[in-house]
Amino acid sequence: MTEPLSEHTADVIVVGAGPAGATTAYYLAKAGLDVLLLEKTAFPREKVCGDGLTPRATKQLVAMGIDISEEAGWLRNKGLRIIGGGVRLQLDWPELASFPDYGLVRKRDDFDEQLARQAQKAGARLYERCSVQAPVVDDRTGRITGVTAKLGEERTPATFSAPLVVAADGNSSRLSLGMGLHRREDRPMGVAVRTYFTSPRHDDDYLESWLELWDRRGPEDRLLPGYGWIFGMGDGTSNVGLGILNSSSAFRELDWREVLKAWCASMPEDWGYTEENMTGPIRGAALPMAFNRQPHYTRGLLLVGDAGGLVNPFNGEGIAYAMESGQLAADVIVQAHARATPEQRERALLAYPRILKDTYGGYYTLGRAFVKLIGNPKVMKVAAQRGLTHPMLMRFTLKMLANLTDPTGGDAMDRIINGLSKVAPRA
Repeated sequence: MTEPLSEHTADVIVVGAGPAGATTAYYLAKAGLDVLLLEKTAFPREKVCGDGLTPRATKQLVAMGIDISEEAGWLRNKGLRIIGGGVRLQLDWPELASFPDYGLVRKRDDFDEQLARQAQKAGARLYERCSVQAPVVDDRTGRITGVTAKLGEERTPATFSAPLVVAADGNSSRLSLGMGLHRREDRPMGVAVRTYFTSPRHDDDYLESWLELWDRRGPEDRLLPGYGWIFGMGDGTSNVGLGILNSSSAFRELDWREVLKAWCASMPEDWGYTEENMTGPIRGAALPMAFNRQPHYTRGLLLVGDAGGLVNPFNGEGIAYAMESGQLAADVIVQAHARATPEQRERALLAYPRILKDTYGGYYTLGRAFVKLIGNPKVMKVAAQRGLTHPMLMRFTLKMLANLTDPTGGDAMDRIINGLSKVAPRA
């Protein structure tokens, strides 16, 4: 491992110790680089999330050496239960060479901490209660050379220095904004709102997705552009929430916390989704989708996870893509670090946006088209009523929505999905 020049100087600074930042720091430290991982809060800390992890995210946890046994507090799930159009389908996760055939459930308040501690074990230096304020930019080159921050409860000013900085600071990404990288308005955004209820449904071994989200509070029932979820947590509670897309006028005009309350009130009484059984407040968070902030590398700054808009537009999943982008960024940085000249290092770093586009670009373009379609209530209604009655079509849809295919040697469904992703523009 490279010896630190000082406690505030490193080879790489990673800002944000969520799944994207912790994964980036883990792989960098494992490769022997000196890494500072700066987290504005202290662990454990709450984040808004569905808490349900697909096989795609599970694969990343296995690769990082996280103990995902039930004894370590992880609840496994077998697949996805889809409800809509008067139909209820239970679909197992596909049997693939590339991904495990199970997902996981874990509360976010200690999920992130497990990843951050794993990065620490690999050698990353974690600073908690370190609120990054702004980039430090070299006036001559325009490159980022570090960050200013406030440390601890006293908010002591500090400066951290490194030739490369990774922005893993989430949707609002103060660091990206400080470097002039703004969100693209032509990309879909979503919002997630969720809460927890004490419920007899807590040990369900399927993630549950409700494809028709009805607002029944007005004179007329209204189909909204989004979906509902119910994930049993295995600890006596259910995580119940909504994912909503910004593709209709309803996005801005509705109070989504009230929509969630009304949706929960429509559930069977014995599930217990009532206000008196709520174990915490309703919380909301943005879902930045489909590369909504670019470029993913510029002037010494790499974007990973939500900071780069890596959320899957098909299903609102963010954790798997946060972790995957962290690993991809770390691979590029490690290779660049081994180059002899600044020009060679820069050439290696400029590959990162191309790798992201090759990996996800076509698939996300398909996802953007999907978002536009389901923003139309008529399309959504037909899709729910007709599509759900065809189990074969739904198995295809599950693979498509969850991005679970084998890249080579897969079945006909895999080949179709992979083919579509290859021919779609990688914007």
